Amino acid sequence: MATPNPLTLSSFALRRPDREEALALLERPDLEPLLRAAEALTLAGHGATVTYSRKVFIPLTQLCRDVCHYCTFAKAPRAVARPYLTLTETLDIARHGAAAGCKEALFTLGDRPERRYAAARAALAQLGFASTLEYLAAAARAVHGETGLLAHLNPGVMSRAELERLRPAAVSMGLMLESASERLTRRGGPHFGSPDKLPAVRLATLAAAGELAVPFTSGILIGIGETRRERIESLLALRALNERHGHIQEVIIQNFRAKPGTRMADSPEPSLEEHLWTVAVARLLFGPHMSVQAPPNLQPQALAALVRAGVNDWGGVSPVTPDHVNPEAPWPHLDALRAATAAAGRTLVERLAITPAYAREPARWVDPGLVQAVRTRSDGGGRARTESWCAGSACPPPQCVDEWLGGGARGASRFVSRILRRARRGETLAVEEIVTLFATEGADLRATLATADRLRAEVVGAPVTYVVNRNINYTNICRYRCGFCAFSKSGTKALRGPAYRLDLEEVGRRVTEAAERGATEVCLQGGIHPEYTGETYAEIVTAVKQAVPQMHVHAFSPLEILHGARTLGVSLATFLRRLRAAGLSTLPGTAAEILDDAVRAIICPDKLTTAEWLEVMRTAHAIGLRSTATIMFGHVEQPHHWALHLLRVRALQGETGGFTEFVPLPFVHMEAPLWRKGLARPGPTFREALLMHAVARLALHPCVPNVQTSWVKMAPDGAAACLRAGANDLGGTLMNESITRAAGGANGQEMTREALERIALSAGRPLRRRTTLYGDPTVRAVPAAQPAPPTALSRTAASHR
Repeated sequence: MATPNPLTLSSFALRRPDREEALALLERPDLEPLLRAAEALTLAGHGATVTYSRKVFIPLTQLCRDVCHYCTFAKAPRAVARPYLTLTETLDIARHGAAAGCKEALFTLGDRPERRYAAARAALAQLGFASTLEYLAAAARAVHGETGLLAHLNPGVMSRAELERLRPAAVSMGLMLESASERLTRRGGPHFGSPDKLPAVRLATLAAAGELAVPFTSGILIGIGETRRERIESLLALRALNERHGHIQEVIIQNFRAKPGTRMADSPEPSLEEHLWTVAVARLLFGPHMSVQAPPNLQPQALAALVRAGVNDWGGVSPVTPDHVNPEAPWPHLDALRAATAAAGRTLVERLAITPAYAREPARWVDPGLVQAVRTRSDGGGRARTESWCAGSACPPPQCVDEWLGGGARGASRFVSRILRRARRGETLAVEEIVTLFATEGADLRATLATADRLRAEVVGAPVTYVVNRNINYTNICRYRCGFCAFSKSGTKALRGPAYRLDLEEVGRRVTEAAERGATEVCLQGGIHPEYTGETYAEIVTAVKQAVPQMHVHAFSPLEILHGARTLGVSLATFLRRLRAAGLSTLPGTAAEILDDAVRAIICPDKLTTAEWLEVMRTAHAIGLRSTATIMFGHVEQPHHWALHLLRVRALQGETGGFTEFVPLPFVHMEAPLWRKGLARPGPTFREALLMHAVARLALHPCVPNVQTSWVKMAPDGAAACLRAGANDLGGTLMNESITRAAGGANGQEMTREALERIALSAGRPLRRRTTLYGDPTVRAVPAAQPAPPTALSRTAASHR
């Protein structure tokens, strides 16, 4: 059998080894090349993070019909106070875990004890259930309903029908293969007398779980008498199942621990070298993206070595309950685990019971009754949300923000440092590189934010800019049904306030009022009223210019432009030239949402496509109309969609040079239809929102010089933080803000110069007023803006705000 040379090991970064190459790993005499290859794969797939799930351990029953020779978890009825935890006891444990910040309820129990013990059958009958698995389903549903904890079930071998019945109660399940070697089930082996440890039986459960799309954790137990070859065979068996169904969310490489009182109490435990070799082989066999776990309490002094060997996950760690399977090995304190992970050059990050790759696709992998719970508790990368902040709310940023923003660029991993250097040089980053920046944590996160801020200083200097403007949303009646929009109405009556349509006289009155208040710009956008045509939009622009000829008209999203051109039966260029002749100055870059049609098919299926949005902007820029560009993020999309969006904006800017600024708009979820239907996340986390500003600065450099932060979405403290992470502009004073307020936003309708100055000063920067196109205002200085007097809309339809 040929021995893989270093070149072959390196090639595993591009492809997984076949069976012959996998078995050839047995011939490698030294560990170091395996560790180097495994570490490179792990960093490529998971970056410099190690995940864990904050869990509470619920041992529903410790009775088991199997007699594994190394197990102290399983007990006879005489050794337990009662065969099963009562539902009250179960809920008490769960509530204790929820109060301690746990998000997972791990149910571990023995295999089918009622088939062996009369005491189990009697206890189940008293509880009102026919089987242990039936009781488990009821207990898991009760725990989720009472505490919100997401269940992960480890009940042993299950049939397809049993898995199907349990799926609505849990977001994931698990069954250790332990070993695919039938030799270990024969007399004298550790699994002799344990019918549920037959490899074929366990593999059948794993296969059935795959057919039902149940995210499953599995793995092997090393040191129980198996050979290295048998370990590889076991891993290959798991890989084959995963290649067929894609449902193995995690592979655990667990080391045997000899326990007093068991038949294997005097058996030797596997050496650390054996453990590292097996972890590295698992990483090579499964590739960069599989989650590979080693329980941290079973090798507490070797965590750095395990990370280097390919571990990217510590599994469930409980701050409140012991490891009932390995009671002799207490969980590490989370602070200690965080420190040990940092010492290994990684950052500890919390996940859910369902691992991130599967949490990103809950509709595929989770029962419909639990999909919303997964979305609510996860961020865009599928990891656990650990913040109470949400866009548009009055919640303060998380306390760790100053640590993120004050750490500087030191200590970043080599991979992230290389990406940041490329960005600073103005090179176009690859999608994968941008996704990596969005996933940064710890030192890499601090370096990304610091690099973006330093780049901002180099490109546009210290001043924080703003424009004095007024929003005029001329109608909220709209023919479209965008899932993120709580502003638009379909008729004269609607939820959250009435529908309205401003007449041209009212538009002109508001423009005049804005000019009296010192505004140099009015921003006009509205719903796509079914009666509006291109003539309507031209009339609106004319009304503005008749009221205040010098007013800058920043108006009409690409959707409005496309609608206007189509209703008149003219080309985009013809219609845009007509609007420009009427007085249109620039376009807002809204209606972009996410420039990816797969996402748009979910959030705005009847709206303009990605190509249409880009074509409107391309045409506008070609005739001399400049525009902003936006992204609306934090709903159903994922970081790779963010990367695609940024690259599409960059590509068009390289072609036309027409974008004045990039504006991240965090999704405000509270009243959005997508959220209320359980189809979206509750907006981005603060970390994601901060990174969007920073990564936009880096990914769009040097093409787009200005990055704006929305005080309406981010609130003043959040906007100040964004100014320290690459943003340089606070947008406008607005005077009347309706759209975010309709979605449930709580951050006011107007921002005075004094308030904007406080935001800038809190970021250590001066404030400078600008025009829409970032020039110096040509109008005379005016007093600081005061709240606008009531408008006609305020008097007749105030409730809609």
